Amino acid sequence: MRIVIGSDHAGFDLKNEVGNHLRSSGHEVVDVGTNDTASVDYPDFGAAVGKSVASGDTDLGIAVCGSGIGICMAAGKIDGIRAATIHDVTSARLSRQHNDANVMCLGQRFLGVQVALDAVDAFIAAEFEGGRHCRRVDKIIALES
Repeated sequence: MRIVIGSDHAGFDLKNEVGNHLRSSGHEVVDVGTNDTASVDYPDFGAAVGKSVASGDTDLGIAVCGSGIGICMAAGKIDGIRAATIHDVTSARLSRQHNDANVMCLGQRFLGVQVALDAVDAFIAAEFEGGRHCRRVDKIIALES
């Protein structure tokens, strides 16, 4: 699978851990930055992750900031993106199964590395269940500009 990752300075370390984990699991990783811990603005990187997925250049996206909230808001502004802030394996799995999420957002200040990596694996492994969830996801898509 081809997966885009991006973070601001507050998510830089976890983004690198996730990237290394994905590569070791055989995934192709596209890293859109940031490239160090110098202060940057999370909307730039959330948008870059979202645009990569929305364009079809990558299959899924993972965005990281301090809380996972701001970068999720930014990614979710891109048409075609259903971003979810993830806190554990269950929220990762359900975001894909029920909401057809295509970008997961993580908070480096809130998650331990192993919890984050387990959530990443669950997110990637899960598939949209369709069925009763299609109507709801269609309503989300209808809200796009």
